Amino acid sequence: MLRPRDLSSGRRVWARGWRTEPALDPRPRIQPGPHSVPARPGARSRTGPAPGALSAAGLAFLAATRLFPRDEKEHQNMEDEIILLIKKAKLSAMTGNLEDADHFLHQALNLAQQSHNNQAISYTYIQMANLAFLRGDLLNAEKLFKAAMGFLLGSGTQQDDNAVIEMSLKLCSIYASTEQHSLAVEGYKWCIETLEEKVQSQKTVPEETLSADEKDNTRLLLGMSLDSCARYLVSQKQLELAASLYEKALAICQQVQGETHPQAVVLMNDLATVLDMKGHHDQAYEYVKRASNLAKETSHPDEYVIHSNLAGVLMHRGNYSEAKQVYEEALKQAESKGDKPVIERIRKGMEELQAKTVKSQVLGETSH
Repeated sequence: MLRPRDLSSGRRVWARGWRTEPALDPRPRIQPGPHSVPARPGARSRTGPAPGALSAAGLAFLAATRLFPRDEKEHQNMEDEIILLIKKAKLSAMTGNLEDADHFLHQALNLAQQSHNNQAISYTYIQMANLAFLRGDLLNAEKLFKAAMGFLLGSGTQQDDNAVIEMSLKLCSIYASTEQHSLAVEGYKWCIETLEEKVQSQKTVPEETLSADEKDNTRLLLGMSLDSCARYLVSQKQLELAASLYEKALAICQQVQGETHPQAVVLMNDLATVLDMKGHHDQAYEYVKRASNLAKETSHPDEYVIHSNLAGVLMHRGNYSEAKQVYEEALKQAESKGDKPVIERIRKGMEELQAKTVKSQVLGETSH
């Protein structure tokens, strides 16, 4: 039986307006102002500047000759350049060029510090933290997220702002992955309780003051928090609470994004996995069968993973012949994707199924 995805991997596609980092368009309005600049993390080396990027010599020249923008037009030009560099960084990260992405972000940070723009600095630190998180550099990601949060809070952002909570949630994942369990538990508790209160308070706010999309973004962030915490609880064998959180996350996702949304399908699968681990095989089957059907109908990218989970539940229910068919289909899909870890786990499941089948035949049991 395949377990829910690891804390640091897997497709988590909570999306509808809310992102895992601030949006670039419409671009952030960067305002000049006094600030205290923390020590800059060390830049990573790369081989030559990317097309359109400032060279190291060019940055040095700017630092020496243009410490502060001379006028509003120059300030706007620097802002445009920072935004362009961040866009280049995001594109590089999307195409797997993480070293280039890191280089562009350090250029953006350099310009933001020259112009003494707190919002530009905090925005760039968020991008740098997300990149470090993506690269698995958790220690650096933790420092960068804390620096970004410090800038946001120092500039007047409220503690319950979605951007602050989302970064806090990533810190929880870092603490969970690095076995700092007390920090992870307290962090998850704070994120969930803060968002539950915020969702409740936003219900009475008129739409002309707070749009429906903004309210949905907060609800989805609560769903993301419940999902992340549930996966952590599974790793800690706290299955009862994990199942409860998965149920809440699934309800939010279905209400806001619809039952066929990729994340709703993932959550059905994950909830089924936990129920199966608890021995509630029939209830698990209801969820994973629905998830499997939806995955097939919508061409879900993790269709083969969900099918393999369905096979595992079928095996635990004693439906050996059907489980074999589903395992074979899942294996075929996994092999076409070249997903070696999943292929290995499916084969182990098939070996377990074969052993159970032989045992049932020896004992004269009837496969359902």
